Amino acid sequence: MHMTDLRNAWTGASALLFDLDGVLTPTAVVHEQAWQELFDGYLAEAGHPQGYQESDYFDHIDGKPRFDGVRDFLTSRGITLPEGPLDDATTNETVQGLGNRKNAIFNEIVDTRGVEPFPGSVKFINAALELGLKVAVVSSSRNAPAVLKAAGLDHHFTVVVDGQVAAAVGLPGKPDPATFTYAASLLDVPTQECIVVEDAVSGVQAGSAGNFQAVIGVDRGAGRQTLLDAGATLVVDDLNDLL
Repeated sequence: MHMTDLRNAWTGASALLFDLDGVLTPTAVVHEQAWQELFDGYLAEAGHPQGYQESDYFDHIDGKPRFDGVRDFLTSRGITLPEGPLDDATTNETVQGLGNRKNAIFNEIVDTRGVEPFPGSVKFINAALELGLKVAVVSSSRNAPAVLKAAGLDHHFTVVVDGQVAAAVGLPGKPDPATFTYAASLLDVPTQECIVVEDAVSGVQAGSAGNFQAVIGVDRGAGRQTLLDAGATLVVDDLNDLL
């Protein structure tokens, strides 16, 4: 695909629906660190022989709502924990407790180190806004507003459909397309005129399952072919490649 083709890949659209972690900000790295810290600690406490590995993040956790990630990872280790109440204490060994513990670790890392957005993504957002496209963030993370603020991007996005919004409205998470479809309705743009921009397999699957104009995959580690197989229309290494 030539550069002109890449440019044409998104110029016919009316709106862009961006995933946040890994697409606009390198917070996937922070999430990975937080998950590793969480499960290293938990597996050690539980005396489990098999420790947490980097591949676990991509295999069981990446892109999913937090508590689904907890559940799916534990299942991979043959562990079943009680669900626990939503606001369960971070010290409790429940699905909610572990999810809340992970969130506390994540926020601590963001607060102490801040978040630098990907320069190519910032340029791409600015170019899209100059062309008059509408933009929204669609993220499984319940920390999306805090991360957008820390990255200095919050003023661009009046529509943010994150884990909190999805839970409040009762929308299933990715790989279901519901959160993207909901963002399109809030922007008042038909889904066929929206392009989904994603780096996670579950997110690309969500875009592919919905009635969207295209799904642009950003390869931050999932793998080009993996994203194409999941339903991406095209895959780039950085959003700068589309300019």
